[in-house]
Amino acid sequence: MVDQASRSYLDFFGGILTTMTGYGIPEVTAALQDQAGRMIHSSTLYLIESQIELAEEIAARSGIANAKVFFTNSGTEANDLALMLATTYRRSNQVLAMRYSYHGRSFATVPVTGMSSWSPSSFSPFNAHYIHGSYPFRSPFRHLDPAAYIDACVQDLMNVIEVATAGQVACLIAEPILGVGGFAVPPDGLFGRFQEHLRKLGILYISDEVQTGWGRTGEHYWGYQAHGVTPDIITFAKGVGNGLPIGGVIARGEVMDSLGANSISTFGGNPLVTRGALANLAYHHKHDLPGNARRVGGLLEAGLVKLAQQFGVIGEVRGKGLMLALELVGSDGRSPNAAAAGELLERAKSAGLLLGKGGFHGNVIRISPPMSLTEAESDEGLQILGQCLKGL
Repeated sequence: MVDQASRSYLDFFGGILTTMTGYGIPEVTAALQDQAGRMIHSSTLYLIESQIELAEEIAARSGIANAKVFFTNSGTEANDLALMLATTYRRSNQVLAMRYSYHGRSFATVPVTGMSSWSPSSFSPFNAHYIHGSYPFRSPFRHLDPAAYIDACVQDLMNVIEVATAGQVACLIAEPILGVGGFAVPPDGLFGRFQEHLRKLGILYISDEVQTGWGRTGEHYWGYQAHGVTPDIITFAKGVGNGLPIGGVIARGEVMDSLGANSISTFGGNPLVTRGALANLAYHHKHDLPGNARRVGGLLEAGLVKLAQQFGVIGEVRGKGLMLALELVGSDGRSPNAAAAGELLERAKSAGLLLGKGGFHGNVIRISPPMSLTEAESDEGLQILGQCLKGL
């Protein structure tokens, strides 16, 4: 990445996990140029060949039987639609969400975002209740081993359903790994245990894969696959377009078809973005970027752990693949240190390294480079980080 002064930067945030394959990919550029020379827009009122091809590929990879896909323009819009599907299918406006979660900035997604720092309005079309589990570092159950931690969170889930709801809950919406919430990682299997109980009550499970999808974690194609669970609805966006405005919803056929009223998207899944997304995914699969995220991400994580051993301001290194985070803390090893996070962000930018920031307290450094990151780039980023951490 180069700025207006011709200064180069190493991108360790990927446009908020959007620049998945990298910059200037010839195959993607060629597909966009070819489509732009033919037709940019026609709307979803008409069938579009590239839209059908992309929908079929995504549905086949979703893990959902009898899956149907609806394209949107963003992750916010995708989550908005997922919530409309779930509440319509279940005939209920009661929604469960995770504490410290983030699902978008629309009137429907702000109320199910579990962070007051991202909720500017108290108005809501939903009756939302928040569950423990996504953020072990700041959980009241953090002293427990993973199995006991999951047991405690399951008890919390069932208690909230019993005590705080009126029954007939529509859904649980959850990120497999928190995004804006600071890349916090719950124990593997948590959402699988949740679903065991949700299914008995008919409650749908929505996996928000806007940031964790497409092999970003290095372990699986979707983040939910670490939990032994099959969602009823999956939302996606960001990396599939590599910067193009595209998102969408994958759902079981009967759930997608539960909307009785008319519904189209003027721009969602238009010819230009679907051609670009197809070329982007083709490059992504051909070069095994999920495998690269696992391999290079593991090297990057090991380097971050070494930095944490040197600098007490790092309270925790966490994440999977190329979705990693540093939680910065005070001298007590736990209190949030937002000032240090802000200073590190600016120091790194001045040194040519772009990082992200997040967490409820604004004290988490988010690291999510393009999934094509090389070992040399990983080493360079670690070296810059080491220099910038001195004196914090």
